[in-house]
Formats: sequence, C-alpha cells, structure tokens
Amino acid sequence: MRQTWSHLAVAVSLLASSLWAFGQQAKTTQSEPATAHFTAAELAAKVPAPKSEDVKSVDAIVAAAYAAISGPAGARDWDRFRSLFLPEARFTSVGKEQDGSTVISSWSVDEFVRDAGAAFAKEGFYENGIVNKPDTYGGMTQVLSSYESRHAPGEKPFARGVNSFQVVNDGKRYWILSIFWDSERPDNPLPTALSRK
Repeated sequence: MRQTWSHLAVAVSLLASSLWAFGQQAKTTQSEPATAHFTAAELAAKVPAPKSEDVKSVDAIVAAAYAAISGPAGARDWDRFRSLFLPEARFTSVGKEQDGSTVISSWSVDEFVRDAGAAFAKEGFYENGIVNKPDTYGGMTQVLSSYESRHAPGEKPFARGVNSFQVVNDGKRYWILSIFWDSERPDNPLPTALSRK
C-alpha cells in the first residue's frame, strides 16, 4: 500500500513514541524479528557464482539480464540468471486488461524462473534493450531501459516497453534488486527519450 509522505511522517512519529513508551515499561514483550542485513560474502554464498564480466558495471548487469533470458525454445542458463539477482529480488509488471482496468503481477526469483522457463520451453524469446537511462545515487542505480521482444532474431518485435531495473553495488559487484515493467500500447507509447536514436 502506498502512503503519502505526511502519513509516513505521522507513522514514524507514532513509532518513536511507542518505542519510548515500551522502553519505560518493565515487562518483557515478544518482538518481531529484526530486519535482515547481509554482507557481500553472505549474499554471494546464496546464489551461483556470477561471470565477473556480468556484474562489473551497471551496463554489464543489465545486458546480462537480457542475454540470460534470450534464446531459442528450450532451457536457459538459470544459474547465470540467478547469479545476477539478490535472493529476495522481485519481478513486477503493470499493464491493462481489455476493459481498461490495471493489472499488476509479481514474482520472486524462483517463481519467475518457473513461469518464464515454462514459456521459453515452448517458444523462442529474445529481448534486448533499446535505450538505457541510468540514474545513480551512492550505491543505488535505477535504469529505465526500453526493450524489444522477439520470438526469433531479426523478426519484427511482438512487444516493446520499458523495464525499470533497480541495481545495487555492495562494494564488490553489482546486483539487480528488482525489475519493474510496463508494455507499450496505443495509449502508452515509448517516451521519446527512450526511443531508438
């Protein structure tokens, strides 16, 4: 659920007051587990080892994500794919139904591998970036990447749209935290800045 900044400020204020009040009480209460924190080494132990060239830069990891899902009908190198993503990564699409209503779908890494793998087993799928627009602050980067999808190299694209990659640098390598996308439709053309040059 999305909150406005004012709602968030109120929530933070209430949380601070509650924490102070609980600190003043002598009785012990059951608390929820703390937020998980991982070192670079702990994250690396949770996924297959990546190709060093795949995770050396923002451009490299975005290109590797497209390459990992592209190919003829059949299996993909899912170890390579998994090596690009934080274990808790999410894949989310937003689009429109025929009646105009908004539909949102979301997958974990395992769910995406399951569903995409079933589709790729039946038909070739090739996706490439058209224009990438990265925006970085500290260790985080968002890349708006327009894309084209084909069933075979050289074919006319059957779909286009924009992927939003959230990428994080842990000091040793880059990771994809999430990919969020929407597809091009007559009422949702690619923005000029993300169209082919």
